[in-house]
Amino acid sequence: MTGPTRWTRRGAIGAAIVALWLVGLGLFARRELARGDARSLAEAGMLVVPGAAFYAVEQGGTQIGFASSTIDTTASGIRVDDYFIADLPVGGKLHRATASSRVFLSRALGLRDFAVEIVSEAGPIRVNGRTEGDSVLLFAIASGDEPADTQRIATKGPVLLPTLVPLAVALGSTPKVGKRYTIPVFDPTAMGPRDVALVVRAESLFVVSDSATLDAATRRWLPARPDSVRAWEIVSETEGGFRGWVDADGRLVELTQPGNFVMRRMSYAVAYENWRLDGRARGRTVTADDDIMESTAIAASAPLGEKAISRLRVRLGDVNLAGFDLDGTRQSLSGDTLTIVRERPDDLVASYSLPADGAFRARFASELAAEPLLQSGAPAISSLAARIAGGERDPRVVAARINRWLYDSLAKEITFGVPNATQVLASRQGDCNEHTQLYLALARSIGIPARSAAGLAYVRGKFYYHAWPEVYLGRWVAVDPTFGEFPADAAHIRFVNGGLARQAELLRLIGNLKIDVVSKR
Repeated sequence: MTGPTRWTRRGAIGAAIVALWLVGLGLFARRELARGDARSLAEAGMLVVPGAAFYAVEQGGTQIGFASSTIDTTASGIRVDDYFIADLPVGGKLHRATASSRVFLSRALGLRDFAVEIVSEAGPIRVNGRTEGDSVLLFAIASGDEPADTQRIATKGPVLLPTLVPLAVALGSTPKVGKRYTIPVFDPTAMGPRDVALVVRAESLFVVSDSATLDAATRRWLPARPDSVRAWEIVSETEGGFRGWVDADGRLVELTQPGNFVMRRMSYAVAYENWRLDGRARGRTVTADDDIMESTAIAASAPLGEKAISRLRVRLGDVNLAGFDLDGTRQSLSGDTLTIVRERPDDLVASYSLPADGAFRARFASELAAEPLLQSGAPAISSLAARIAGGERDPRVVAARINRWLYDSLAKEITFGVPNATQVLASRQGDCNEHTQLYLALARSIGIPARSAAGLAYVRGKFYYHAWPEVYLGRWVAVDPTFGEFPADAAHIRFVNGGLARQAELLRLIGNLKIDVVSKR
């Protein structure tokens, strides 16, 4: 292990900043969209105003990127185009990430089809979809040059993309402080539907300049023609979620996200041209104060030392713990006190042999299945898994061999993006997210149930956001191919099991969670 900057989890933190775009742009609104009748939907749709809005993406007062949202209307529908680009400070250097979406709606604000693309160092991820009536959403996800994986998702009526959330405030009636909304969306990063609960928290005036003038002396653009804009603060009911200000036309005025990130509306020239001309926005030194990993790490109240921890007891404070996967298997929660016990060698006795029988495979169907970007059935994955297993039938031995192979074979490098198992195998590098994704694919390919865990891991005085696999060996056992630990030590605090949909919930911990070490051994 070479230190936190070589491995720390950025999927739920750094990539979640890209999700800032996914839930923040295209923020034009309408009253009770998802629950309204056809007539109210059509009336609200006629109130949508064409136009464009531009935003500076800032971290700690320094501009690190640019975003835009454009709305076009026709007689038959509405088109929304959103774009986001930023240089994100992760692991001691800047990582370029871009995201864009194109969404077509009917004049009654019903979702017709969409295309989303996220481009990062790990390669492009593209999601395309269309609706079939009000109960089925057909979408395809592709990474790099690989064939698209097509999925059909059942929905409980119409859904929106997160870029169109909240679409529930401005059009149709004047927003009112205290009003609540629940909106069903299809989240392309989670590849599934979910409900978003929002509340109007406050009302205020903002000064916004949508024009600019060029300063001849500095050759920089300055705001011009300032205007007072009334806006309403829309806040996610989930702690640490969306928090933005929306004007009477439903356009985003300002958005704040965990990690000290802010998006502010301004003219195109000020938001983009100044950032483009200012080399410091992309060439500046990344310090611990603005590095996403360091600024979101949580200092331990007592040193744990460098030896593997077999038992850890901590008190979790200042956050609502409801909804997290804190209790179960190696972890037990009592009130706000969590005890983690590392699995003993005699715990690592599998209750089955390889290859597992049909009843076992049916029981763990989801933990053995291939998924988009987790291609456990790919020939390269299957072939490698078989070579690592070497004919061994004991799942514990095979799981340990996979763990060792990954630790020895993958370079420990920050690779900002959405992980893809086959790409990780080809590149042979990545941080904990890539290690976990390839581990899951290899384990599932050979018939060992495996799932992702995410939370915090202790390194040199701090708890950093991290991801690791869990494998089923008669019970779920935490392992860590990034650290080379089998099983993982007790200084791994699991908050969620699951992919990006669950891992994004870690955002609500940032800047809030306090960890007091009660005891350790």
